[in-house]
Amino acid sequence: MSVIEEIKQKIDIVDLVSEHVSLHKAGHNFKAICPFHSEKDPSFFVFPDRQSWKCFGSCSTGGDIFAFVMKKESMEFGDALRLLAERAGVTLLSSPRIEAEREEFSRLRQINLAASQFYHNFLINTREGKPIIQYLTGRGVNQACIESFQLGFSPGEWESLLTYLKERGFTEKEIIMSGLAIQRDTGGAYDRFRSRLMFPIRDSRGNTVGFGGRATDDSMPKYMNSPQTPIFDKSGILYGLDRAAPAIRKAGQAILVEGYMDAIMAHQYGSENVVATMGTSLSEKHVLSLKKLTGTIVLALDADAAGEAAVLRDSEVAKGAFGETLAPVATWRGVIQENVLAGEIKVAILPPGKDPDELIRQSTEDWKRVINEARPLVDHIFDVVCKRHDISSATGKSRIVEELKEPINQIKDPVKKLHYIQKLAGLVRVEVNSLAAIINKKEAAFMKTTRFGKAGTSRELIKPLPRLKISKPIEEFCLAMVIQLPGSADLGEEIKAEYFENSENRVIFENWLDEPDTEKLKKRLDVSLHDHFEYLSKIKFPFTDEPGKQKALKDCILRLRENYFKDLKYREGILLSNLNNKDDATKVLADGIALNVKLKELFTEKKATTRHQRGTIENGKG
Repeated sequence: MSVIEEIKQKIDIVDLVSEHVSLHKAGHNFKAICPFHSEKDPSFFVFPDRQSWKCFGSCSTGGDIFAFVMKKESMEFGDALRLLAERAGVTLLSSPRIEAEREEFSRLRQINLAASQFYHNFLINTREGKPIIQYLTGRGVNQACIESFQLGFSPGEWESLLTYLKERGFTEKEIIMSGLAIQRDTGGAYDRFRSRLMFPIRDSRGNTVGFGGRATDDSMPKYMNSPQTPIFDKSGILYGLDRAAPAIRKAGQAILVEGYMDAIMAHQYGSENVVATMGTSLSEKHVLSLKKLTGTIVLALDADAAGEAAVLRDSEVAKGAFGETLAPVATWRGVIQENVLAGEIKVAILPPGKDPDELIRQSTEDWKRVINEARPLVDHIFDVVCKRHDISSATGKSRIVEELKEPINQIKDPVKKLHYIQKLAGLVRVEVNSLAAIINKKEAAFMKTTRFGKAGTSRELIKPLPRLKISKPIEEFCLAMVIQLPGSADLGEEIKAEYFENSENRVIFENWLDEPDTEKLKKRLDVSLHDHFEYLSKIKFPFTDEPGKQKALKDCILRLRENYFKDLKYREGILLSNLNNKDDATKVLADGIALNVKLKELFTEKKATTRHQRGTIENGKG
């Protein structure tokens, strides 16, 4: 038994969750007000027989004891493992290699902390720092924020920080590895940041892991970040997240801005749920970090950025990281009025010529109004495309359909896809089925055959299904093939992280999505997952030829998806049996309609695969 399984055996999920929320008996299970979002009626369920939990509300997330602790405490898997191991009295054995990696990471964090203290002291207590303080004061930053964000200034000399850190016992090699110094071709090293306003960057646990530096003269580039290091990845870290996490949970949304000063001023004026990217576009890692805290992200964009093509890319990032929840609303006319992501991204458009920093200082009321008026990202994309063309002309309509066709066609959920087909049909004033045929012929057929009647007419949706046992070996077998087989990245979009019930498998899969290269993937993982990763990497498969491997992987993915959807049906039955509110029951039944469509599509896909395999054998090819 692995230490992960041993911890799961020793810690009961009901005992763990009940320390944070008030659980009430609901048949064989327990329900409560969700601890991760605001609600009046309980949508959070704990399943003792499966040792798992699930929120059926706006969070739409779930998992095991590790997933609960990771979300509740904003922890990475390794930290949750260590915390739960201590609680369970399980000793975590470490190899010399793992201990060496932990020591390396610890040293890098110590170096960055020492550097932040050095830069801050140089800003506050030297003659060279006074003009920078005057600059910050002129930008409206008060002394309290200078202190709490530990802003600093880097000396103009070439080796000031290098000398300081060496005097404190850090080696030149360690300092170069931290990104704070650069190796000279002729030997030796020099400071990376010189004569720059310094912004210490902390991870979600408050450890200083890197820096952003703004030039105070005409030096280029204007902004410079620490390079990629073992503890710093600017495509995954959000500035201010360590401070913003509690406010994000309380507000139920995270506001994303583009600059350090934007985030600092927002916090100074009371908008503490604001975080910033570091000169990069929204990434899936960013979304996954925020997903642990909230289901809603608001992009605060200036008018120019709001119309950029990058926003289209961000919508795909959102769908990939958040996944999609099945939330159609059926009416007597059969019109689908609502279908949202499990998490939602909105766009707040700032007044022309204003960035968040300026707007907040000018009027906090205007800032709040802009945020409150944020619109769903997909609807914003519709607005952007429609403004580019003359919607009254045939040519304009054609171009609008052409530009929106691909974003709509990439939506995986059929019900949500139909919603936007209907919306586009209304905008360009064409018949819905004709437009559906243009975008996707299969959708036109679906619209003709699917009927949305009054909620509650399908009694079979109310009947709870028997308890299902999710096969953990299928998770590991599928993940092992994904990791080991060349070309598996092409099938990545067919699997969602939610399909993996065990946190260790889910975390490895989420990292694999960003880095499918086996060696690089292992380096990305917390050292606590290395043993499990090694186990997955060594699983042997009962086939040798490439076609056999690809067939087995596709079959495995189908089984994993089937388990997931059947599990949703099982939990749907439990939820319905515990609902007293008619409106809530109507929504769950509507969800069930879309889920039935998913299961039907899966069955059709499996049937087609089996028919293809049978034909191959009959033709003498198998």
